[in-house]
Amino acid sequence: MRRQGGGGRPQRVADQIQRELSDVLRRDLRDPRVGMITLTGVQVSPDFAHADVFYTCLDAAHVPEASRGLKHAAGFLRSQVAKRMKLYSAPELHFIYDESIERGAHLSQLIDSVSGGPKS
Repeated sequence: MRRQGGGGRPQRVADQIQRELSDVLRRDLRDPRVGMITLTGVQVSPDFAHADVFYTCLDAAHVPEASRGLKHAAGFLRSQVAKRMKLYSAPELHFIYDESIERGAHLSQLIDSVSGGPKS
């Protein structure tokens, strides 16, 4: 997961955006292309005009379809975040597939294959 350094307001806003988006995706988004995704983090720009939203899918083959669905729903999701957080101007949402979990699983498989399998 990608996180901003330090705490402060940008991190609090990013965390709140992640919570609200997770709820909207679970309850209100009806686009079947999105399916089951997990938000792994949000990073907001210093001026709060943009937010990078990182997500993963259970099935890597589903990523292109989920990406299209999220891009199509970005305006709706932005408006819902603005309403829920009572923001005058909600950040523009940019959805980015987070490959870190997939990459970690692949590295773990490589290590297991070199070491002779997982140890109990």
